[in-house]
Amino acid sequence: MQELNHFFYLIAGQRCTVIPGFLKQIDAGAGLVFAVTDDGDIFYLHDDILVNFPGNMNHVSVGPAGFWGTNKENDIFKLEDGNWEKVAGKLKQVDAGGDKYLVGVSDLDNIYCLNKDAVDADGGNLPFNPIEGSLTYYSCGLYGCWGVNSNNDIYYRLNASPTNCKGSSWKQVVGRLVMVEASTDGVVYGLNNVGQIYKRDGISLSNPTGTVWTLVNIDGSFKHLSYDKGILWLIGKNGRIMSCKMP
Repeated sequence: MQELNHFFYLIAGQRCTVIPGFLKQIDAGAGLVFAVTDDGDIFYLHDDILVNFPGNMNHVSVGPAGFWGTNKENDIFKLEDGNWEKVAGKLKQVDAGGDKYLVGVSDLDNIYCLNKDAVDADGGNLPFNPIEGSLTYYSCGLYGCWGVNSNNDIYYRLNASPTNCKGSSWKQVVGRLVMVEASTDGVVYGLNNVGQIYKRDGISLSNPTGTVWTLVNIDGSFKHLSYDKGILWLIGKNGRIMSCKMP
């Protein structure tokens, strides 16, 4: 992996660090940060250094529901006792950030989820619940689940919970994003089609969909992001990695 000297700079109150290396996708949750390269190599971040992790995945997610991944064939895996265990089904993207429940989407943009009891269960045949609708990306956090479709429309899933991950219905949220990430501490960020970063303001337990999208003034064009414990992790469209301590 090509080396790049760390450097720091301030942007609108954020202290940002460029991290050596190149990545495709990154996910932060429950105090951990994992990521994958274009070749499927898995890394975790320790003191802003990429450390290799066993396995080969196309997408990974870590959070209260554990550590999950999908490979280039859309096979699903869960890390159990240090080993990747294959789970029946096919998903292109998974998210473990909900309150011990898992969500994901297939290559046909079909939506699925696992309740907490299934996430905690042993074995490879887990009862994925289908959810009506079509999404390209789906993510859950402290105050619920957010998704975007192929038209870049944004939706929030009402009444999703550990025992009813399917929730009840969709609420459309004003705006257009290509991805949205809900964090385990309730903060929600997204990216638009030109790689600009937005944060959803006004989110609370009583108002889980918040009030307005605010543009985050960080220079660059980004293809993936994740947030946890005050740090926004970014991957540029060129694969460069950045971490920003948010005010």
